[in-house]
Amino acid sequence: MRHDRRIVYAGTPEFAVPALEALIAAGQTPVAVYTQPDRPAGRGRKLTPSPVKKVALAAGIPVQQPVSLKSAEAQAELGRLAPDVLIVAAYGLILPARVLAIPRSGGVNVHASLLPRWRGAAPIQRAIQAGDPETGVCLMQMEPGLDTGPVYACTSLPLDDDATAASVHDRLASLGARLLVERLDEILDGTLKPRPQPAEGVVYARKIEKAEAWIDWARPAAAIDRQVRAFVPWPVAQTRWGDQVLRIHQARPLPAPAGPEPAIPGTVIGIHADGVDVSAGSGILRLQVVQLPGRRPVAAADWARSAALIGHRLGGVG
Repeated sequence: MRHDRRIVYAGTPEFAVPALEALIAAGQTPVAVYTQPDRPAGRGRKLTPSPVKKVALAAGIPVQQPVSLKSAEAQAELGRLAPDVLIVAAYGLILPARVLAIPRSGGVNVHASLLPRWRGAAPIQRAIQAGDPETGVCLMQMEPGLDTGPVYACTSLPLDDDATAASVHDRLASLGARLLVERLDEILDGTLKPRPQPAEGVVYARKIEKAEAWIDWARPAAAIDRQVRAFVPWPVAQTRWGDQVLRIHQARPLPAPAGPEPAIPGTVIGIHADGVDVSAGSGILRLQVVQLPGRRPVAAADWARSAALIGHRLGGVG
């Protein structure tokens, strides 16, 4: 691998950390790292650096934190770095065409889906919600459009029945880092040519809204299970239990038992050592890990020991 490349790296959250660490480990330390400005975090709302900034500072890499890259001043600063390539992973700021034209080889994006499926802000969560059998990560040549650029290479990842947004996030971040280091020389030498994305199969992964966390018990248990898994660790699926909000961190769908007419959706119909069964529009959802306001997540069976739940109906929207 050549070590004379002038790489600028742009990323902000945890997803972008493995790729930056992989570049450093491979002797491809960026000449600068771009990340979003420090944000208030925690109970004290103290200004906190992004995960990417922490890694960059620890490695002695200069850090830039412009509020926007649309200004002539910000673009001139990037130009002074004379980058061969701008590598982007979950940066979170719009990159104008003028910015993408500055690096000799343009911008390369590490994107967490199998493009053209799930372009946009929340590809991991939307893939789980939709029940996709697999997802993956792609290296894409950046264009001004939303994840529309041609693709250099992809790696796929099967989505198991217990896959959560948290677990898939970590797997894809690692797979993307490995793919980037493996293919970067070919991309910069021009020996790996990107292929245009097909026009068919384009799906947009819109941003997750907190209101989507509310469970509609009239939906099938399998769909609610996907909602639960897609929203771990945020915003976490939730339902009403009396006048309290019950957050559901882990569950699994079960077929409805044979017998009489099923209970009204949302009704607690059984308590077991490994969870609490709730009737859904079709099937049953067994709650396994739940959380009440101001408390830590606990096994649903422990929650059941503290309350009379059989026949109680969960539901309602806050």
